Amino acid sequence: MFKKFEMELAGRTLRVDVDRVGKQANGAVLMHYGDTTVLCTATASEKPREGIDFFPLSVEYNERLYAVGKIPGGFNKREGKASENAVLTCRVIDRPMRPLFPKDYRNDVTLENLVMSVDQDCSPELTAMIGAAIATSISDIPFDGPTSTTQVGLVNGEFVFNPTASQKEVSDLTLTVASTKEKVIMIEAGANEVPEAQMIDAIFAAHEMNQQVIAFIETIVAECGKEKHSYESCAVPEELFAAIKEIVPPSEMEEAVFTDEKQVREENIRVIKDRLEKAFAENGEWMSVLDEAVYQYQKKTVRKMILKDHKRPDGRAIDQLRALDAEIDLIPRVHGAAMFTRGQTQICTITTLAPLSDAQRIDGLDEAETSKRYMHHYNFPSYSVGETRPSRGPGRREIGHGALAEKALIPVLPSEAEFPYAIRTVSETFESNGSTSQASICASSMSLMAAGVPIKAAVAGISAGLVTGDTDEDYLVLTDIQGLEDFFGDMDFKVAGTHKGITAIQMDIKIHGLTRQIIEEAIASTKKARTYILDEVMNKAIAEPRAEVGQFAPKIMQMQIDPQKIGDVVGQRGKTINAIIEQTGVKIDITDDGAVSICGTDKENMDNAAKIIVTITTDFEAGQVFEGKVISIKEFGAFLEFAPGKEGMVHISKISKERVNKVEDVLKLGDVVKVVCMGKDKMGRFSFSMRDVAE
Repeated sequence: MFKKFEMELAGRTLRVDVDRVGKQANGAVLMHYGDTTVLCTATASEKPREGIDFFPLSVEYNERLYAVGKIPGGFNKREGKASENAVLTCRVIDRPMRPLFPKDYRNDVTLENLVMSVDQDCSPELTAMIGAAIATSISDIPFDGPTSTTQVGLVNGEFVFNPTASQKEVSDLTLTVASTKEKVIMIEAGANEVPEAQMIDAIFAAHEMNQQVIAFIETIVAECGKEKHSYESCAVPEELFAAIKEIVPPSEMEEAVFTDEKQVREENIRVIKDRLEKAFAENGEWMSVLDEAVYQYQKKTVRKMILKDHKRPDGRAIDQLRALDAEIDLIPRVHGAAMFTRGQTQICTITTLAPLSDAQRIDGLDEAETSKRYMHHYNFPSYSVGETRPSRGPGRREIGHGALAEKALIPVLPSEAEFPYAIRTVSETFESNGSTSQASICASSMSLMAAGVPIKAAVAGISAGLVTGDTDEDYLVLTDIQGLEDFFGDMDFKVAGTHKGITAIQMDIKIHGLTRQIIEEAIASTKKARTYILDEVMNKAIAEPRAEVGQFAPKIMQMQIDPQKIGDVVGQRGKTINAIIEQTGVKIDITDDGAVSICGTDKENMDNAAKIIVTITTDFEAGQVFEGKVISIKEFGAFLEFAPGKEGMVHISKISKERVNKVEDVLKLGDVVKVVCMGKDKMGRFSFSMRDVAE
């Protein structure tokens, strides 16, 4: 008999079934939140993986379309690679849990989350986040949990916990906060320029809600939890550290790592490592962990110098930004381009504009989102860090960085009515030494303005770091961390926003959580830096969006037609609209309410397409003048085509004021002539005349 545990969470029932399914996993729970159902499992290998210096944690979030009553599209009819939402959910499950596993644990651990049913008012992502923490907590896998996660919305100025689908649509905030029993351990946010103070209040309102869930999880662990298994530690022997320090004293390591040139530092460390390899060549046990030992030695050196001496590796002050630069229009013929440089981090973002029909279609579990008008893609090639490896397409990191920048910029984009374009920005990483995601936000904001996208305000991003000591009060927050400070520090706190407020947050940490004081200080630090970047760097490159899109960008003309006439414009099997497109070289989109968008690069062709559509949708009335092409000649007159699918006839007697014996004496196929509508004849047909057109 399985065990069932329940609690009320934000007005809905959260139910956890233990020992019902997945019993061969180290830990498994069948989660129910409303009608949302997710199977969460945690498994670990019996032995550590050899030859690695990291904890091999894998997180999977598997979306099944049967969960929303759909069959996958395409020929295969089977779910393919993970969606962007699935990848981002894996990352948000991973980030709060990874720091809570032992640092010297090298056993493979996999957290699988299978979405089996979706209630749109009960987030499957949130359910999986809570379920993964419960499955790991009740397992025998070493884990310093539990954790809990809460989502927060902001509707009419009030916080809403775990918002429903309708609340999400009108919310000014999409905040996800994970906590341990004592501290906040993960923050992810998208916001409509929410002020810093209000964001902090939202974070800790979620933290309080998390404490209720953690208390609930503790009751489950107390009744169902397994004893944690022992494991083979992969910690570096203290004797090795002592031997290394005899060969490379701390002063020499300080000199090696404290430089603002990444390549110089790497060369210094390579020289040191060569000496150590020669010294320990005959000690196989030490050689197997030498790389990790050198890494730890660097880490301890950097942390000590920052925390105790307030000395950063590149010599900057604690709150000082690296050298900054910004420029636009460096790439010709594209619709918009900008480059942002911060120290040895350099991003170039290209903007491309297209008709709304080019928006990305989404086939996922969220029924509210079926298309995406704004797309931000981020690329991180190996040359940007001086390495070489084959390109295998975007990984989870690239997808995550692109989504973060996209989230940061969506709040300032114009509406479709204001700017009827699909928009794609692509951030190319030219050089990387920390915080490329935030540099991509700065470059993208400028690129959009250079492309003539009327964004509401410029957006900048910056990252704060952290080095902690032995107590909660012993810490130092660093502004604008470079790669070394990210690797050896405890936090990467990314904040993007405008002068008015925050548009996105992503917080990664390597310790067991942050206090409110640290979070407040980090947000204040990023606010100060963001303001400087906006005013002193980006604004000097481009102060406001250009009034028009560029020469090579498509232009869009909008018009409205009677919805009843849409079929006339489209024609049977699209024959009419395709003829217009072929004739004018434009692209035409028509919505169900009769809104027509004409997209092209040549204004004359666009005007011609609009004229044709007006002709097609205009009913014939006496006195109207049309221009038509002769498409057929008969003994009794000529047939004219005024627009694709719209024809009329001019009787031979109406061709000229002079007598016409044969139609061919005046007209030939292909002639374009003006006619006036004379109304209906005795048989109810419309009659046209060339001779009665006003001079």
